[in-house]
Amino acid sequence: MSNIALHHRLARLEDLGALRSLMDAAISELQKPFLDDRQIASSRTIMGLDTQLIEDGTYFVVELDGQLVGCGGWSRRATLYGGDQSPGRSAVLLDPKIDAARVRAMYTHPDHVRTGIGRLILGLCEAAARSESFRTVELMATMAGEPLYRACGFEAIESVEDERGGTAVPLLRMCKAL
Repeated sequence: MSNIALHHRLARLEDLGALRSLMDAAISELQKPFLDDRQIASSRTIMGLDTQLIEDGTYFVVELDGQLVGCGGWSRRATLYGGDQSPGRSAVLLDPKIDAARVRAMYTHPDHVRTGIGRLILGLCEAAARSESFRTVELMATMAGEPLYRACGFEAIESVEDERGGTAVPLLRMCKAL
């Protein structure tokens, strides 16, 4: 499948139901090779959509033939990752001169992995962050997402385990110069 068939736009609040369904499918299926059932359940607390991204106009959806097949965004706010339900989020604005923009909540529907959706979204995020004078971007990768991010030029900063969902979930903080 080529990117020609993929269409992108900014997410709207009306997309929330479809976005949550896509995220649930992605978390349930794409994490299986990397996490056990308890870790996948724990992931639901620390992953998901932060609706602040939609309100800020920094969250993209990708559609194929009118169907939502991927989503992801970027942020000029301090929170590195996590959804509305995740504890510890911060809406503090970052300073592009010293802070890295955040790439957030990247998901591809399991039926559409390895079709260019993730690369398309990353490109949109990087261009938007660059247009607001950010010099670097940072993200928190799942083990399923790490290969894509490495292939797109991100480098590992640190490995972490997030236990906020009750069971430790391995994650990798990564960054890239713009």
